[in-house]
Amino acid sequence: MTFSKINFSFKILAVLALLFCAVNGAVAQDEKTGTLDKILVVMGRNKIILQSELDAQFIQMKLQDPSLDDSMKCNLLQQMIIQKLLVEQAERDSLPITEEEIDATIDNKIRYYTRQLGSKEKLEEMLGKTVYQIKEDNHDVVKEQKLAEKMQSKILDNVKITPAEVQVFYNKLPVDSLPFYPATVEIGQIVMDPPVSPELDAYAKEELEKIRKRVVDSGESFEVLAGIYSQDPGSRDNGGAYNDVTRSGGWAPEFIAAAFKLQNGEVSPVIKTQFGYHVIQMVARKGEVCNLRHILIRPQQTSADFKIATHKLDSVRNLLLAGKFSFPEAVGKFSTDESAKSTGGMIADPTTGAAQLEMDKLDPAMVLTLDTLSPGSYSRSQTFTTEKGDQSVRLVYLRNRTSPHKANLKDDYTKIQQVALSQKQAMKLEKWVSDRLPNYYLRITKDYSTCPAFANWKIAQK
Repeated sequence: MTFSKINFSFKILAVLALLFCAVNGAVAQDEKTGTLDKILVVMGRNKIILQSELDAQFIQMKLQDPSLDDSMKCNLLQQMIIQKLLVEQAERDSLPITEEEIDATIDNKIRYYTRQLGSKEKLEEMLGKTVYQIKEDNHDVVKEQKLAEKMQSKILDNVKITPAEVQVFYNKLPVDSLPFYPATVEIGQIVMDPPVSPELDAYAKEELEKIRKRVVDSGESFEVLAGIYSQDPGSRDNGGAYNDVTRSGGWAPEFIAAAFKLQNGEVSPVIKTQFGYHVIQMVARKGEVCNLRHILIRPQQTSADFKIATHKLDSVRNLLLAGKFSFPEAVGKFSTDESAKSTGGMIADPTTGAAQLEMDKLDPAMVLTLDTLSPGSYSRSQTFTTEKGDQSVRLVYLRNRTSPHKANLKDDYTKIQQVALSQKQAMKLEKWVSDRLPNYYLRITKDYSTCPAFANWKIAQK
């Protein structure tokens, strides 16, 4: 979902209310007004769909597309019934689902919206519930979602598509309906972080040791010192605080190991991670979830350090031009970005995972670099700003480039293949639903049983 800066706050709060409070909010309203929530669907052994659930999901869809009208509720209700059918079959098949999976999904949602709102306290204030209550209220909803996903994956696991099927699919598309794609590129990069001199590395550690002593020996406020000295932009303005930290949250392993050794109020020794030197204070721990504060000091890099990295990357470029290494081999041997080694240094769209990146969505510095390259060529080393806001050095590789064009198999095979596969999967799922539906009890209220979406379904009415 894309939010504009102007109405971001309104939409994020509306979506929060829907994601976390849809069903339970409806029940609370019923208790206050004395009215009953209408049951729209009864299915299987104990599955129901309420009017309030349908309305809540429809409002969420309208936030994404305000042009939708009430006729879309028929299709939405069909999707909700199919999810119930998938869950019912998953339960019959005893598909495994662990509490850890459910908790991790809920934790990720809570963590995301906490970051958007600024703190766990603001999230609790917005929803009028504690984080514990939010987790409890959403347990069954998330469990159903995960079971439906697993059942659907089981059904579609063996659905593949051949190049011949992609060709047939493409040939059937009306020429006038082919989408127009903007200019795209397939690019990779070799990143080489400048080395830090031993003297400056030792200096950073010593400075943090001094700050730690001010907390431990002199009783100064960790929160205040974090606000003054910490070089972590994600927590500095909040007194170094991170809430709801878990072992599986993507933290540096050394950081997590040190944090979970601490008792409430205790301060860690100085530890080192890939980000620099840290000192951690445990604020409050409940089992495997904790609130903490930390101070980060990064060893400084000098212009001489950047010159060393630049010289090394220029040497790597010469090796590539001489054919001594393929690009993926050079990434594996020379890149300091460990995550890039699993992708051969190629950059994927963070939303879709596609290798083709739209030029108008790249940062200006990258666009200027690509303007000087032809497919198969490498840029000279250059300083750039990483997503974390750090300065580093990179070499850019342009594998392929397309101009603005109508969709075609030569330039857009992967995209067309994915659409064709999605259509084949949809047909498979539709057939599965058609075959299974007679084996389940299904009753839909008269208000919706006449929807075109249910024209071929055998259903009872009430």
